[in-house]
Amino acid sequence: MRALVCNSFGPPENLVMDELDEPEIQPNQVLIQVKACGVNFPDTLIIQNQYQFKPDLPFAPGGEVSGIATKVGPEVKHIKEGNRVFALTGWGGFAELVAADAHKCLPVPEGMDDVTAATTMYNFGTSLFALKQRAQLQKGEKLLVLGASGGVGLAAVQIARQMGAYVVAAASTEEKLAICRTFGADETINYNSQDLKETAKAMTNGKGFDVIYDPVGDQYAEPAVRSLAWGGRYLVVGFAAGKPSAIPMNLPLLKGASIVGVFWGAFAQKEPEESMKNFEQILQWIKKGKVKQHIHKAYPLEQGAQAIRDLMDRKVIGKNVVIID
Repeated sequence: MRALVCNSFGPPENLVMDELDEPEIQPNQVLIQVKACGVNFPDTLIIQNQYQFKPDLPFAPGGEVSGIATKVGPEVKHIKEGNRVFALTGWGGFAELVAADAHKCLPVPEGMDDVTAATTMYNFGTSLFALKQRAQLQKGEKLLVLGASGGVGLAAVQIARQMGAYVVAAASTEEKLAICRTFGADETINYNSQDLKETAKAMTNGKGFDVIYDPVGDQYAEPAVRSLAWGGRYLVVGFAAGKPSAIPMNLPLLKGASIVGVFWGAFAQKEPEESMKNFEQILQWIKKGKVKQHIHKAYPLEQGAQAIRDLMDRKVIGKNVVIID
């Protein structure tokens, strides 16, 4: 089968079009003919051998797919051959076929297209888990979303609005902030031209934010934590700026604040019933038009490396997707 293959760990420019063997499925797996594959931050790490999951070489990146179930293991009950499905695979999605564990594979709801199906689970799953289970965000609380124009950021902005929060979106350009406002942000901060801490202080009348959602890290982490209210919750979602953050531990002490890790993949694996309830909520919101994905660009499989490079270079507003023809 055709695939965009990582033969050696490194930058996306190392990826090459090649042939891989068709995956063999286990009794609890589904073989998917891939139609579309979302591009996510873990893709940038897994090809560099910097992610917590480390596949053997060679492999295809791409952990979020939609397509057709062509084979179904005997232990799988909720998927039938021929069903349209969407799934989390970890890697392997930049290929014509991929195997998915059944508990990470769902039928595509009627009326949902392949691109939407391939770009929903990761971003919206992460953000609902972060805001609901980890932050326990309450109606009327003030939320600051860093990296708000990215895939998980825009999902967080929309979900928080559905939960009744007041949402401030932070991003690096006015173009990105304009998109955030169209997706429901009440106010915005340009952290390239505005001081994050001082602007946050002014916006909250000196009280600070109840919850801060941070998929960026690095130099933004400390001023963000300093912008927390008493009893606030700082969500560690990811490190899109390049590296984990050094946060002085006296800050959460003085603010009575919590630093909360958000590892959605582990949640989906360890608490599948709660994860499924989250997805049911997300799909209801999508069906009613309450939340939606913003697709930055669709790339053919042959340009999948560029899709990852654009994400690494922070050129993407919303989500990139790779189309497997």
